[in-house]
Amino acid sequence: MADAAPPKVRVLVVDDDPDQLELVRRTLSPHGFEVQTHNSALGVSNLVRSGEPDLVLLDVNFPALKGDQVVGLARRYAPQGTKFVLYSAADEARLRSLALASGADGYLSKSVQGADLIQRLTAIRNKGRPLSA
Repeated sequence: MADAAPPKVRVLVVDDDPDQLELVRRTLSPHGFEVQTHNSALGVSNLVRSGEPDLVLLDVNFPALKGDQVVGLARRYAPQGTKFVLYSAADEARLRSLALASGADGYLSKSVQGADLIQRLTAIRNKGRPLSA
């Protein structure tokens, strides 16, 4: 009997730049990630509740509501294991402090791409999870 494929990691990517959304989707999809994209900070709580993502990759700079504010709002509706990751081109020190202040599970610079992005998201996803035997 063949082993079942591991379940795909569900990622919600939230960014107001359509090119960035497409880049992340094309990077992650072939590597076992099920990617949903959204182009606004508004409505993220509903998507988190209905889509039950494992990871939420969240841009910080939105006109109406900042990504770090969205973390607190959306976490109330997220499944317990959902990890929130701030994603921005901002200075890394600023990004780190925003992640700490907002309660995000991590942060990534938008300069992190390709295999590095996959590796870092996988590490954040697995952080704090018991290892399966």
